[in-house]
Amino acid sequence: MQIKCVITDDEPIAREGLRRYLEQIDFISIEGECENGIELMNFLKVRDIDLIFLDIEMPGLSGIDFLSSLEKGPKVIITTAYEQYAIRGYDFEVVDYLLKPISFQRAIKAVNRAYDIIKQQKDIEEKPKIRLEHIFLKSDKKLKKIVLKDILYIESM
Repeated sequence: MQIKCVITDDEPIAREGLRRYLEQIDFISIEGECENGIELMNFLKVRDIDLIFLDIEMPGLSGIDFLSSLEKGPKVIITTAYEQYAIRGYDFEVVDYLLKPISFQRAIKAVNRAYDIIKQQKDIEEKPKIRLEHIFLKSDKKLKKIVLKDILYIESM
C-alpha cells in the first residue's frame, strides 16, 4: 500500500529535511509541498491525499486554524518546534506530534503509526458489506423463510 502525503511548512529547510527522510521510505509517496495553510487547502481540493505533515506556526492560516477548518480529511502528523500545541493535537485526533528538530528514527515511528492507521481504515472501507435479505424463523417445528423487505411491523413479548 502506498501512502500519498503532502508536506506543509513555511520553512524551506524544514520541508527539505522531512522530504529527505520520507524519500527513503518505500511506502510513502510525496505528492507535493505547501508553504502555508491556504496553499494546503487549495492543494487538497484537487489532490487525493492520505497523510499531511503539518507545521503549526505559519503565516496566514496556522496549522491549528487549518485543523479547525477541516471537517473530515487526511490523517495528520504535526511537525513543529513548539511543545505547547501537543495537547491541542488530541482535539484533532492527529496521528503523531513531531517536535523539531525531527530525528529520522522518530519520523519513522510516526510514519509507521500512520501506515497502520491508514491501512486499517482502508481495509474497513474495502470490506464488502453484508446485506441481509432474509432470515429463517422456527415456528411449529418448521423453518420459515422471512424476506426482510416484506416486514412491516415486529412485536415481541
